[in-house]
Amino acid sequence: MAQTNTTELLEALAAEIGEAVYMDIAKWHLYLSDAKLHTVVAEQMYPLVTAKSVNEDRVITVLSSIPVKIGGGRRELPLIDLLPLQCQVNLVDILEKFQREI
Repeated sequence: MAQTNTTELLEALAAEIGEAVYMDIAKWHLYLSDAKLHTVVAEQMYPLVTAKSVNEDRVITVLSSIPVKIGGGRRELPLIDLLPLQCQVNLVDILEKFQREI
């Protein structure tokens, strides 16, 4: 993966995030790919990966800055509030894996 371009890396990162990370809403799992949020998350996390600065606190900060519209846009919640702890751990693991591979 060391010689892939940025677009390919972002697409691969977004795909892996979309398949592994979900929002828990009333005990329903809405995967980020289904919610069309996987690309946004990948784009926001990419600078952490390329700077080799992935850690749980930075990931939580980024997730806190991504708004998710609910109720037809009447309200917004930070993405961090919708992710179960295990999904946060999975996300950090995915980012650390990509960080090692680039």
